[in-house]
Amino acid sequence: MAKKTKTASPADAQTYAHDQKAVQRPDVGLQQEFLKEKRPPKAYRYDSSLDPALSWDENPGREQAEWLLSLLQRCVDEGEEVVFAQPQTTVDGRFRVTSLKACVTLLQTLSKPFLNWAGKAERAEIKVPTLPLFVHERHSTKAIIDGLQSHKAKGTTLDLFGDPQLDLTDKLRAYEHKGPWVNRLVLGDSLVVMNSLLEYEGLGGQVQMIYMDPPYGVKFGSNFQPFVRKRDVKHADDDQMTREPEMVKAYRDTWELGLHSYLTYLRDRLLLARELLTESGSVFVQISDENLHHIRSVMDEVFGPQNCLGVIAFKKTGYQASGLLPANYDFICWYGKNAENAKYRQLYVPKMETSAFVGQDLWFEFPDGARRRLTKDEKDDSAIWPAGARLFRHKPPEGAGSGGNTDPFEFDGRIFRPKQGKHWSTTPEGMKRLADANRLIAMGNTLRFVNFLDDLAVGPITTVWPDTVVSGFSDPQLYVVQTSTKAVQRCMLMATDPGDLVLDPTCGSGTTAYVAEQWGRRWITTDTSRVPLALARQRLLTATFPYYDLQDPKVGPRGGFRYEHKQNRKGEEVGGLVPHITLKSIANDEPPAMEVLVDRPEILKNVTRVAGPFAVEALMPAAIEVEQPPAPAADDAPVLTAQQELGAYNDGGNHIDRMVRVLKLSRTLRLPENRTLAFDNVRSLDGYDYLHAEAEEQNGSDKRVAIVFGPEDGAIGSETVWAAASEASDAKFAKLYFFGFAIQAKAREMLEDRSKKILPCAFITVTPDVLMSDLLKTTRASEIFSVTGLPDIDVVKAGKDKNTGTDLVQVKLKGLDIFNPATLETEEYAAENLPCWMLDTDYDGMCFIASQVFFPKTSAWDNLQKSLKAQFEPGVWEHLAGTESEPFELGMRRRIAVKVIDERGNELMAVREVKAEGKK
Repeated sequence: MAKKTKTASPADAQTYAHDQKAVQRPDVGLQQEFLKEKRPPKAYRYDSSLDPALSWDENPGREQAEWLLSLLQRCVDEGEEVVFAQPQTTVDGRFRVTSLKACVTLLQTLSKPFLNWAGKAERAEIKVPTLPLFVHERHSTKAIIDGLQSHKAKGTTLDLFGDPQLDLTDKLRAYEHKGPWVNRLVLGDSLVVMNSLLEYEGLGGQVQMIYMDPPYGVKFGSNFQPFVRKRDVKHADDDQMTREPEMVKAYRDTWELGLHSYLTYLRDRLLLARELLTESGSVFVQISDENLHHIRSVMDEVFGPQNCLGVIAFKKTGYQASGLLPANYDFICWYGKNAENAKYRQLYVPKMETSAFVGQDLWFEFPDGARRRLTKDEKDDSAIWPAGARLFRHKPPEGAGSGGNTDPFEFDGRIFRPKQGKHWSTTPEGMKRLADANRLIAMGNTLRFVNFLDDLAVGPITTVWPDTVVSGFSDPQLYVVQTSTKAVQRCMLMATDPGDLVLDPTCGSGTTAYVAEQWGRRWITTDTSRVPLALARQRLLTATFPYYDLQDPKVGPRGGFRYEHKQNRKGEEVGGLVPHITLKSIANDEPPAMEVLVDRPEILKNVTRVAGPFAVEALMPAAIEVEQPPAPAADDAPVLTAQQELGAYNDGGNHIDRMVRVLKLSRTLRLPENRTLAFDNVRSLDGYDYLHAEAEEQNGSDKRVAIVFGPEDGAIGSETVWAAASEASDAKFAKLYFFGFAIQAKAREMLEDRSKKILPCAFITVTPDVLMSDLLKTTRASEIFSVTGLPDIDVVKAGKDKNTGTDLVQVKLKGLDIFNPATLETEEYAAENLPCWMLDTDYDGMCFIASQVFFPKTSAWDNLQKSLKAQFEPGVWEHLAGTESEPFELGMRRRIAVKVIDERGNELMAVREVKAEGKK
């Protein structure tokens, strides 16, 4: 038994530190630099032997088979060694075989049935964009707690965030450097993210487990949750539709052909998942019975049917009445990269929860040695079992074959012999030890071995899990399609060890990340929507976990957890090491083997463990504004605008023309308190580099206003704002409106700072309804455009630190400033109604490092408050659930940033410089 070592102090919140290193990613502030060198898309070829062409007349199946048959004939005529002295490849390069066996196997594969769907035969490969990931935020619950205790500036705790603190030169080459591992929440298409992990970070063959909880079907409500605080989603309800452009694009691209697109979506992601897995790795795909058969077929194609490790049925929270049998189980398809090498850790449940004793002839043994069979009532109800009675079943102490001990054995005054063709399972001395231990019983003319229930108090788990219902108390539901924590936990404990890397390309509410954090696994999770990432961020930051004692604190979780053999006062096994008493151990007078229950490591009491550091990352958008104007063109070269040069507007002509048409039809802007502003005489503009349209306001002034439309799949940047404003001012427009799906923080700051504006400007949010008309039943013209806000903050003095005398300041979030373009006035949205806001006390302009995080009007921090109540005044927790920060010391830059998360997961940020005297 391992010696107990002290690995954590109960005085402070603790985390696990992983000793593995990771390739670093650049901060989002350096995103423009990565425009200079773009990598081509990566092509992944499908298994050509699974091309859906089984007929033998006019499709590729015939050519493939004929080519293979010709190789077989050559082997007969020339011999295998001659034919396969070099690998044989088809003219188009799609097939390559290296032996006669491989040739036969491929030919057999062509004749097997498989799943076909629209578009499958036309695609031999998939090309995935190769884009870098950028770090947008760094989070550390421990750093937040330590900062609240000390009021120290953020710079003193950067190591707690996992920040490698590279200098600028090294940050520009971040992918060439390794640093401390931090877990990761990633915003972006899972396919592109997985390709980035492979191509930029070299994570191929390094992921031990992948858990996927894809949409169960193609209904919108089964895929997305549009609001942070609202879980009920109705299919075909316009108000429930997500308004994120990335999400709409993903929805349209994924489900354009319904089930056919759904199958393509899954196959493509499983293909890259296979590339990421280690040779011993596993992939788990959670699905309902509606598409279970399709998932099995697709996974058979990608991983091979020989690598199917099982299909698990687990009970779900509820079911829908259908008039027939209600379905109350979902399923998990488990496949390995290579079944022969698959890592597997046996899980156990209490023996009575298994079928080990079901249908057996069950007996009791009493303290005085008496034995009797159970009555019918006792078999049905364990609550009426006699006190002190031990349950046992009996089985023959024999093995197959007559080559072992077949000597007659005397027991209880009678002679017993093994059955014909069998032998005793142990030696004559062993049989005597069994008798002396009172482990034999005569049943008629046969001798039986007494197998007590508590010889091994647990039994192996099976593929049916009836105890996984999501409980409102133990597993609160945060997301519309939240996964059962217990189901994910069991998969993870079966297929991984502490320190292994886990990937979930379907983040949802972050259940996989949460479970991985609890059990000391490293994790990466990704989602196309900001809403699940906002939910996962909150869930992880505010979570507390048991502190499982480490075998080697210096190594961290990778060294494993510590397990002990323990019993309670009733003699029940409660530790992680459980004795397994067998006929062999008794007969040989050996100590019983110890089975390890991997879900019962030793827990250090009175130690509060919180999530380790994690980063929020995102892909580089497909459309980025140019940092500087294009260089002058040669005399004989066509002159390109900045947008045209880099394709910043992604086929802008079609997009701009569509937006002008939409604005002509929907000329109304939504303002606060259900007020509106309408346009008239909307016209396209020619001859401008940045201005796309003009209009007149219907407010009696008939002022000409200029209009700029942002990119179709990106954000408006500060360069565009400045250049467009200059162009509009020169053209004598009265106002300038920017219509877009998103706007970068610096660009928004420029719009709100009147001292920097050349003329009145406003940002108008365009709901992506204009891109998804076929998904919506109706689109009310007055709801296509709306005005969004910017955080309104005050920075005030907050006295001095009582220990150091350092000046402290405090941030007060007043709300969101919403600009009313009709009155040119700014109106406010109450801060307490926002789901989340965060504070960076020393913002470097590169990456947002969350020194304090707030969830107004919620109990999100309650668990941590209960665990650390002795360390903080109650007022601290009130701050973290409110709109005023805790006092803090300014960093060396004297620059703070406040980031607000609204109901739809959108991020709005304000940056404030603080003068040396402490005034705004």
